[in-house]
Amino acid sequence: MSANGGTKAIVAALLANAGIAVTKFVAFLLTGSSSMLAESIHSVADSGNQGLLLLGGRRAKRAATPQHPFGYGRERYIYAFIVSIVLFSVGGLFALYEAYHKWSHAEGITSWHWVPVVVLVSAIIMETFSFRTAIKESNLVRGNQSWVRFVRRAKAPELPVVLLEDLGALVGLIFALFGVGMTLITGNGRWDAIGTAMIGVLLVVIAIILAIETKSLLLGEGAEAQEVAAIEKAVTDGPEFERIIHMKTLYLGPEELLVAAKVAVPAGDNAEVLARSINTVETRIRAAVPTARVIYLEPDIYSATAERAGAGTAAPASESGAAVGHPGS
Repeated sequence: MSANGGTKAIVAALLANAGIAVTKFVAFLLTGSSSMLAESIHSVADSGNQGLLLLGGRRAKRAATPQHPFGYGRERYIYAFIVSIVLFSVGGLFALYEAYHKWSHAEGITSWHWVPVVVLVSAIIMETFSFRTAIKESNLVRGNQSWVRFVRRAKAPELPVVLLEDLGALVGLIFALFGVGMTLITGNGRWDAIGTAMIGVLLVVIAIILAIETKSLLLGEGAEAQEVAAIEKAVTDGPEFERIIHMKTLYLGPEELLVAAKVAVPAGDNAEVLARSINTVETRIRAAVPTARVIYLEPDIYSATAERAGAGTAAPASESGAAVGHPGS
């Protein structure tokens, strides 16, 4: 994912949510609508979340240190996970609490009847522009993937987070408009409570989806199948190595893939030939998969007997996971 594209979508969402939050708070103070209060808190939470994503992106750019030799790229995943917690607690649970309170003490909107409708319609227009920006930036990197697959498989968390937040904001505004509209029509404040509860449930669901997907990134994900295939082809495309004995991959950050492979070399190769072969293959790997920035290639002598016996030195080449070592030259 383009870091610039993600930042553009985050900034657009931040500006939209900050402006929307102010207008919603004003509408709540004038009308006392719980839907407006829930939506106000929702927009404040979203604004804070976008600030967290920007902070995570900035901190992830720090250079590697002896204590953190692989750098800080995965810090973007940590802040995205915090976003899901904020959305769940500050947005979703607060809205559900406010819905319960409003249901128990139902009051209609007795003054400034037109304010919440105007605010909500205006907010829908502003949020639509933010959502449109997120969609446009996502399409630049989504390719032919479905939206569900893009959210589930994206290694960079910012665009999927902003997409889901903006989608939740738009649907939440529609729920709020429903609750406020029915309250104005019927004079029954419980419709406002229903709209608030719908917002709360929506935010909790989105937060859980974000938490599940970000947790997978935090645990460590390997390369996609097409990336593994491209790496395998780069390794075996030349005369340097006979085959891949086994290989593991791990995303150290959204744009940094670690590749560790044990490769079979001809029995007669000397150290100088091996060094040249490793450098050549590493160059091919990086050309095939640009995110493969940390590469470890371990030369070994392939044994068909060991493979038939199920020894670790003859594991399937497509196996992926974690690896440790030092970057290739």
